[in-house]
Amino acid sequence: MSEVTTAEFNEEGKYLRKIRSFVLREGRLTKGQAQAIESQWPTMGLDYSPTPLVLSDVFGREADTVLEIGFGMGASLVQMAKDAPEQNFIGIEVHKPGVGSCLSDAGIAGVTNLRVYHHDAMEVLEHAIADGSLARVQLFFPDPWHKKRHHKRRIVQAEFAELIRRKLKIGGVFHMATDWEEYSEHMLEVMQAAPGYQNQSSDGTVVPRPDHRPLTKFEARGHRLGHGVWDLMFERIA
Repeated sequence: MSEVTTAEFNEEGKYLRKIRSFVLREGRLTKGQAQAIESQWPTMGLDYSPTPLVLSDVFGREADTVLEIGFGMGASLVQMAKDAPEQNFIGIEVHKPGVGSCLSDAGIAGVTNLRVYHHDAMEVLEHAIADGSLARVQLFFPDPWHKKRHHKRRIVQAEFAELIRRKLKIGGVFHMATDWEEYSEHMLEVMQAAPGYQNQSSDGTVVPRPDHRPLTKFEARGHRLGHGVWDLMFERIA
């Protein structure tokens, strides 16, 4: 597995492309996670290279490709890959136990249409994903950095929206979800101002959770407690 890097931002929240390597505090791998990485990485793992992937070579076929940024423990990503065998899926996650858990679930589920990066998402998107190659980019429950002084650290900013737009094919969709209403408003403001996108919401705000995004245990618990979740879907039109 390749070295992991971190993105940096300036005071205005603008992404800086000079990326420093760092030693990630990985957390302890369970025995099952470690075994899954050892057994599944040769077939499902993607080692970072600054050369754009040829997706038809990676997956052995031509198919719409969905990329998820920060898949956590990977349960919903594996479920999506299982439910849509006609699509290709790529997940990016820097938390090694999450990578191990995802690979373990994928192995048990027998999915063959999923590949995984253990690397910084910004660097993967910038260099390893070809422009105009993705059918959907997913960003589910990113860190909301809810304190106002930390808002500049939020990943959804104007430059990030433009990076995602470049990677999507025309008609491709950037799908975001958050359980912080204020962050959903921030996302909406950024995306409404981003050129080349069209909101898929009928009223210009959020959309109902689409069938392709599984309901997580965390989200189901939130619903029972009266907590909301907000989905935003923006289509690349130019």
